[in-house]
Amino acid sequence: MSTTRLSPQQLRKMVVGRLLAALIALGAIFFLSAGTIRYWEAWVYMAVLLIPMSLFAVYLLRYNPALLERRMKMREVEPQQRRIIAVSIIVLLAAGMLPGLDKRFGWSAVPTWLVLAADVIFLLGYLLFVLTLRENEYAARTVEVEQQQRVITTGPYAIVRHPLYLASILMYGFTPLALGSYWGLVPIAFFPVILIARILNEEKVLLRELPGYAEYCQKVRYRLIPKIW
Repeated sequence: MSTTRLSPQQLRKMVVGRLLAALIALGAIFFLSAGTIRYWEAWVYMAVLLIPMSLFAVYLLRYNPALLERRMKMREVEPQQRRIIAVSIIVLLAAGMLPGLDKRFGWSAVPTWLVLAADVIFLLGYLLFVLTLRENEYAARTVEVEQQQRVITTGPYAIVRHPLYLASILMYGFTPLALGSYWGLVPIAFFPVILIARILNEEKVLLRELPGYAEYCQKVRYRLIPKIW
């Protein structure tokens, strides 16, 4: 079992700071672009995102601080991954701001049932995210291989090789609809392409540095979506 390099107090402060920063940043993106705080879809989306995230962070603080510390790391080691992350930030910002502009100017009329259905799919994606992290304590935010890291072949990893990225597609792919916008689907359509580029580069690292990963690839053929890719 890996240990943390941060003290519990430092890790707790980091988590609280990140959650507050996420709340402020999301509020600014959604409500400034919409020009109003009377944007119920954004309020519901923020609750659907931040409440489960906060509860899971509390769980990890108590039961697996090492994993939480890994998830707090932001700086990528691989240069190509840094470029991919930069592009993904632009795409996600556009996918977050366009729904607000859509709300302001009335470009879309997404029915309430579809907004709420998208919120449910987002939650299902987050559930897959949680199940994946519980299965693999080495599932860091950055692409790197640690000492004593082993290949995980159980749980979601028995179905696809990158279940965290599948969870990301479910979460972020339906975000524009959860925010009440069809136009937000335009930039988010590039998100799977970005993930594919990230996966292809990540697998080069894993094949090079993680013992047993080549054999795992032979056993689990699909990277992202069963029966497709």
